[in-house]
Amino acid sequence: MSEYAQWDSKWAFIFAMIGVAIGLGNIWRFSYVVYSNGGGAFFIPYFVAIAVMGIPFLILEYGIGFSFKRSFSEILKKINPKFEFIAWILIFSITIVLMYYMVIISWDMFYIGSSLTFGWGGDTALYFVKNVGGTENLSSFGEFFIPVAICVIISWAALWFISHKSIDKGIGLASKIMIPLVFIIMAAIVVYSLTLPGAFIGIDALIKPNWAGLLDINIWLTAFSQIIFSLGMGEALALTYASYLADNSQLTDNVLFIIASNSSFEIFTAFGVFSILGYMTATSGVPLTEIVSEGTGLIFVVFPKIFNLMGVAGRILAPLFFIAVYFAGMTSSFSFLEVEIGTISAKFNMSRKKTATILCIIGCAGSMIFTCGMSSYLVGIVDSFINQFAILLLVAIQCIIFGWYFGAEKLIPVLNEKSRIKVGSLWVNVIKYVLPVLIVIMWIIGIINLFMSSNSFEITVDVLIMVAVVAVSIIFYKIRTPTNS
Repeated sequence: MSEYAQWDSKWAFIFAMIGVAIGLGNIWRFSYVVYSNGGGAFFIPYFVAIAVMGIPFLILEYGIGFSFKRSFSEILKKINPKFEFIAWILIFSITIVLMYYMVIISWDMFYIGSSLTFGWGGDTALYFVKNVGGTENLSSFGEFFIPVAICVIISWAALWFISHKSIDKGIGLASKIMIPLVFIIMAAIVVYSLTLPGAFIGIDALIKPNWAGLLDINIWLTAFSQIIFSLGMGEALALTYASYLADNSQLTDNVLFIIASNSSFEIFTAFGVFSILGYMTATSGVPLTEIVSEGTGLIFVVFPKIFNLMGVAGRILAPLFFIAVYFAGMTSSFSFLEVEIGTISAKFNMSRKKTATILCIIGCAGSMIFTCGMSSYLVGIVDSFINQFAILLLVAIQCIIFGWYFGAEKLIPVLNEKSRIKVGSLWVNVIKYVLPVLIVIMWIIGIINLFMSSNSFEITVDVLIMVAVVAVSIIFYKIRTPTNS
């Protein structure tokens, strides 16, 4: 159970936390966000968002997890028994996130195999649609991508194999291997990409500042959203990992190191991504504005097309790239499942191995829904709703609960005891006043945009998810076990 677990070293925790932050979003989202939100000017709201939101909230999560050394639901229940219901809302929200996240990772596993033979051919967009992504046609729901389903089973099995072990022998050891490999592989790719003909075209497009964009509130909101999603704020990931820390840990120092590592990685990677896009522009003559994409379009359509143009270098870089993406995705998956393991095992007094086994079987079954013939479309719908509606709202609620009901000021002695970098009343005021207001504004704007841009099918899926999460959360909240009655 989580209260008895502990990292075997500071570096096991640091690598695991870097694994939380460095995921699919760093590689396929950040560069596009910078490019489409003011270029070089975007870094001003980006670093402001880190200072105002990322650092304060991550410090809060570290302090809460380290102080209580309990699962997320146990912590909320101890503050106020009624708050346990909120914990279950979070648990089942991230359960859904993990289900579709593992499918995206499995797309990547499929592409690792494809990269060995360049099986995607010349029409990479059609290859993605026919083999993993599917279409938006509702009639495609009954079709299934068997190879992707097999990759899903393998990925869930790997996740179980690592996560059912003790925290130091499982996640800790895997993170200490995978995270350095991700850094090494991506560093090699980025350094090589900077030498490509036309690399400067992409870099110039990326960092060319649009200063007028600083007057656009949406760009500032995008910067804050990027930090929330990049650091996994509000999902109890950092809180759970921090609960396994030894008593002599330097909490705030670790926060700054991990955030610096995350930001350095995504900025560094963005230069590599746009160097490669610049190379394609110079080679193919297609304007960069027509090439640049985000998400699945960048990773599974644009990059394979570019690898096709690279000759022998592409044959080497393609497998390495997709392996790096896979490792980055898996290290983030560890943290999602860990939150579930800690909460379920504590609630029902089950062993870690049994809990992990049950959760992985259920999760794998749920992931199969996203291997249907409209896979990419369905993933996009669910991802937008969970992040824009559930997670943002839960971040605001946690600021209120931990800031006001518990009292964030109680954490100051714990946070400052071993750390060289101290916090005080300014940090408390940010948690209590600044963050709740900012996040609620972002949530309202996000919900308006979400529903205004959604069709009837998408809204139906959103409502079904909301009803399911609330209903299951009520059931688990009402269950009383011998140790939780």
